Amino acid sequence: MASLYILSAIFLWSSLGIVVRLSGVPIHILIFYAVIVALIVQGIILSHKNYRKDIPDLKKLRYPVFLGIISFLNTFTYFYAFRYTTIANAVLTHYTAPVIVAFLAPFFLKEPITKKIIAVVVIASAGLWIMLDGFTVKEGHAAGIIAGIFSGFTYAAIVIFLRIYSKDFNPLVMNFFANSVIAIILAPFVREFPLHALWSFLVMGIVHSTIAPILYYKGVQKVTANRTAVLGYFEPVSAIIFSMIFLNELPGINSIIGGILILFSGYLTLKPERSF
Repeated sequence: MASLYILSAIFLWSSLGIVVRLSGVPIHILIFYAVIVALIVQGIILSHKNYRKDIPDLKKLRYPVFLGIISFLNTFTYFYAFRYTTIANAVLTHYTAPVIVAFLAPFFLKEPITKKIIAVVVIASAGLWIMLDGFTVKEGHAAGIIAGIFSGFTYAAIVIFLRIYSKDFNPLVMNFFANSVIAIILAPFVREFPLHALWSFLVMGIVHSTIAPILYYKGVQKVTANRTAVLGYFEPVSAIIFSMIFLNELPGINSIIGGILILFSGYLTLKPERSF
């Protein structure tokens, strides 16, 4: 069940690139107003007496504040990648994260690297390599791909951070304070409200910044960091399908072959260790 929470969140997040492209507003404005919508929705929910007991004391607030800073860097660079390269390139470079997590988890989380984890990371990474055609960079895509890789590093940091500290917080509370930090960081740079993009603020604020993170945080409390990261490989496949439907970005044979490998690696993560 925990893995299903993560997969549901990933499916919702895979539509982010479409919203970013269709919104037609600068990245910082899009993130800021989406976060404001999320804070309003989450604030209403947290005002209920059942949640008041979950609000942490001042000493513990440093953890969601740190998460907010990492999340800001992750979101900004990820959205930048969506704007300056293809949806496929953005999500695939973003998912260098599982490889990073696989190497860092033994040091920060004391999680063993099993044969199955090594196998699924290798298979999924091979799928990514095939989909990117050995990271061949077309003219004008370099900035987007570099941003995507950087977002992969910050995503890996988020996975490890949540694995360590998420059990100490209610997912909604954690997300509320992290979003508050993002809003504070961006507030000095926002001077307009583009009414035509209101739909994108609502969709991102409610779906991508509230529902998806809560599902993800609930799942990551019970799923190992390595498995969480590898399950994330479903996002590139879903994102490419969305880009085909809404943006007519048709994948080539490399994307199809790589996508099959990614799906297979995700399937292996869900099998019991003894049956591998």
